[in-house]
Amino acid sequence: MPMRSAAAFLTAWLALAPDALALEVICPPMLRQGISDFAASFSKQTGTPVTVKVSPMGKIVDDIKAGPADVILLPDHLMASLAKGQKLGRMEIALAVRPGAPHPDISTVDKFAAALKSAKAVAYTQPGPPRFSMEAEMIDQILHRPEFRGVTLMTTTTRSGVDALGTGDADMAVQATSAFLSRKDVALVGPLPPELKAHIDFEAAVSPSAADAKAASDFVRHLTRPEAAWSTFGLKRGVGP
Repeated sequence: MPMRSAAAFLTAWLALAPDALALEVICPPMLRQGISDFAASFSKQTGTPVTVKVSPMGKIVDDIKAGPADVILLPDHLMASLAKGQKLGRMEIALAVRPGAPHPDISTVDKFAAALKSAKAVAYTQPGPPRFSMEAEMIDQILHRPEFRGVTLMTTTTRSGVDALGTGDADMAVQATSAFLSRKDVALVGPLPPELKAHIDFEAAVSPSAADAKAASDFVRHLTRPEAAWSTFGLKRGVGP
């Protein structure tokens, strides 16, 4: 077959060939940026397209049961009911202030409480509907402990506590570390005191309903490989149970 004819045949065959099956990954909002970047690098290396779906942690289990997904990212205690996961890392809950504001000492619960009581308003995402955020529930439970009585709290429904801090409606915010890292209008102070256990340990797993289990397994390995730079997105590796 002449070279020109062979090239034309190959072009026509590729046009008729089915597209690579896209992987669907489901994760909580706090992992959105990290997963999107890892999905892009995985697609570039393998040619496999990846669709990232974001859903509140409290709804992902129901979402998985209601419809198929290929890769799941969840806290370890939720993952146990769905699939065998591989440890991804730990997301800390942290405090942030306005840029240029003093960074308070929050190394102990008493010092953290004193810092919050000095604020005009401490913002965080409202727990419950419409977001059903596990992170917000955790923060809400912590800030309603007796030690924090007297703190002026501000919860937000249509935006995050970080947004309220960024616009100046609050002068402190408590959210997951990942929410602060890409923002130039807030300044990260650091994670909450260890005694509060304000963190979420995440796992990645191949869904039992994965359409392409091998590609899904390859993606999980891509996420959990030792050199994966999760710290860029606020996830600490090598910690957790």
